[in-house]
Amino acid sequence: MKKILLGATALCGVALADAPAMPTVTDVEGRYANNVNIEASDRLKQSIDVGFANTTGNTKTTNLNAKYGASYTTLGWGNQALKWAFDASMFLTRDNDTTTNEEYVAMLGAEQNIANGWYGYGAINWLKNSFRNYDNKWSFSAGVGKVIFDDGKHSLSAKLGGAYNIEDYSNAQADEKFASLNQYLEYNNKLNASSNLYVKLGAMQNLENFSKDYEVMGVAGVDVALSEALYLKVEQEVSYDALPPAGFDKTDTKTIVSLGYKF
Repeated sequence: MKKILLGATALCGVALADAPAMPTVTDVEGRYANNVNIEASDRLKQSIDVGFANTTGNTKTTNLNAKYGASYTTLGWGNQALKWAFDASMFLTRDNDTTTNEEYVAMLGAEQNIANGWYGYGAINWLKNSFRNYDNKWSFSAGVGKVIFDDGKHSLSAKLGGAYNIEDYSNAQADEKFASLNQYLEYNNKLNASSNLYVKLGAMQNLENFSKDYEVMGVAGVDVALSEALYLKVEQEVSYDALPPAGFDKTDTKTIVSLGYKF
């Protein structure tokens, strides 16, 4: 199932006649570890993305998506940087006055620098989407990460941790609670002063059914700074769920172009 999105910031609106509204590409880092904005500083950093489209005529459709993010850095253990981040997103699709998709996602995470590129992290993730068979999907995770190398142009980092997952389904499928092993790998290539190429890979294995119940997700994209506040992203996502909720495909892809504003 392939989905294409063209997004806009709160300052811009776009027409999207044929594609269903979707949020930005899935936050791989937030989903399988935590996500703390690399720009987190002792001043609150925030960003907003909003997209809206409405069509009339042969079909009547309304598409709405929005995302908010915030990050902040304080001093933590050993006077090392302690980064905090929160983000939330939603999207809604209506066709001929009937809601065909609706999703809400939120994440709260913390990242504690330790030494020599090592850090610890913790996060709480929540998702609600009855159209994907999730009344509520919770994940409570913790682990360690390492900046493997960073020469100013190329960087590679990895995270490894565990999570406790609670999945409440919308249909008659039995709810699940399980522990998982989570992994995350990210590569960045700073192409020039205003653009960055990145690849993000995440995976999760159910510790009770390690070889059969697992997820893998990858995102490749380019982030281009248009000004100090505006940025453009082009991203491709591929995800695979070996045991998806009943009635859903194992593989999903998204191709997304988005415009954002940070402050």
